[in-house]
Amino acid sequence: MSTLMTTVMMMMKTTQSARLLATAFVEASRQRTFSLDASAPLVCTRGYVHGRWVSAAQDFPVWDPATGTEIARVADCGPEEAKRAVDAAHEAFQQWKDVTAKGKPMKEALGEIAYSTSFLDWFSEEARRVYGDVVPSPFRDRKILLLKQPVGVASIITPWNFPSAMITRKVGAALAAGCSVVVKPAEDTPLSALALAELSSQAGLPAGVFNVVPCSREQTPSVGRVLCSDPLVRKISFTGSTATGKVLLKMAAETVKRVSMELGGHAPFIVFDSADVDQAVQGAMASKFRNSGQTCVCSNRFLVQSSVYDSFLEKLGAAMDRQLKIGHGSKPDTTQGPLINRRAADKVLHQTEDALSRGARLLRGGRRLHGSFVAPTLLADVRADMLCMQEETFGPLVPVVRFDTEQEALAIANSSQVGLAGEPPDLIQTATGFACILSAGGGYFYSSDMSQIWRVAEALEVGLVGVNEGLLSTPEATFGGVKESGLGREGSKYGVDEYLDVKYVCLGGLSPTG
Repeated sequence: MSTLMTTVMMMMKTTQSARLLATAFVEASRQRTFSLDASAPLVCTRGYVHGRWVSAAQDFPVWDPATGTEIARVADCGPEEAKRAVDAAHEAFQQWKDVTAKGKPMKEALGEIAYSTSFLDWFSEEARRVYGDVVPSPFRDRKILLLKQPVGVASIITPWNFPSAMITRKVGAALAAGCSVVVKPAEDTPLSALALAELSSQAGLPAGVFNVVPCSREQTPSVGRVLCSDPLVRKISFTGSTATGKVLLKMAAETVKRVSMELGGHAPFIVFDSADVDQAVQGAMASKFRNSGQTCVCSNRFLVQSSVYDSFLEKLGAAMDRQLKIGHGSKPDTTQGPLINRRAADKVLHQTEDALSRGARLLRGGRRLHGSFVAPTLLADVRADMLCMQEETFGPLVPVVRFDTEQEALAIANSSQVGLAGEPPDLIQTATGFACILSAGGGYFYSSDMSQIWRVAEALEVGLVGVNEGLLSTPEATFGGVKESGLGREGSKYGVDEYLDVKYVCLGGLSPTG
């Protein structure tokens, strides 16, 4: 976790020295052993408002999903604390806007810290490039100026699956633009957000610029209403389910706030007959089983052309046997940890049972191990009308459909509106439980036919496309979906624009002659 200190400092110091420090801290973090010692300086359990740690009337437990044991109790902030955080952010914004730039497997957890760092590294550089425009005027006595200015206080509502990176991807852009923020982390993973608050304090970020309001599932509706309805909040950035996103959009509409939404998805993974099957198998392993299938861009629907169908299944099954190791995330050889909770495991098993009852063949897995651990599961002879093809899984389930033509594959891939079937549109689900299963409207396909590559890349109705590649995310590229998978973009140079307004200034009364 120590790497994050430098990521916040990147907003305050030169980019070159920040990169060197980031590298040093990433290496240092790799040497640390797994520990949740409550005396550690980054294990913080109170809210963070206006540069101070704040308690609440009650607290709520944080659980280890692998063992079911309680690892911490965190302040259960309510609407009063949320309102104080919004007011503090608004007060800090008045000065910050004018500042210029100067439980998952341990291997994956360390990778996320480096990934988190990369967003603040990137946006610290982008802060220097928030350019306006001087537009040629049709009138000789006036000049046209277009200025970019920060929108104001931003509410940041994040999920549990990447508890650090989802914050830095949003907050990095907001801080670079000159906005102050209030972060509402998922109830399952508040400790990462609170560690970031501690690091922001160590880095010297002004009080009120970065605030964290953790809360329980029960407090989420009232806290969410403050963060989405208070008139001082001018921007909402949310990652989570489509159903909850629609609720937040309605709240934002009351005061016409700017919004960014990274919502539910159902990413297809297509293997055409011209593909390198071995390469496709490795791409499938990377895109499906990272974080036990609980990532923002996981493949959910596997479509394989008939001529390579059997070969793909055989090689994918062998790769699963060889590469996947189930265990507690603290063990160095673990690749598959638990799902976030029992409800998430129940959903994977329900989808598996539905497919098997309707004619699918079980090739691997298909069972619950203990607690929220689920054996990685491979299904053959899946049809497009089965439940696993209709709603997002967010777990280690690989349903494989056979297709014959390119047109057939595209029709199946583009059939999803990416909403989550059967999910109640209740704010209580925001960033909690398996209701926060999500994707960014991505898609993957493997082919060696260059004409086909261009056709399919343009025809897929998604926001991200991986061509012969199973891992897409990087700070330099955009991240976002289409249809009901979201609004706006994160990452890249366009991520900062989500936190900026454009102001037109007409400078008139100029003399065209000396």
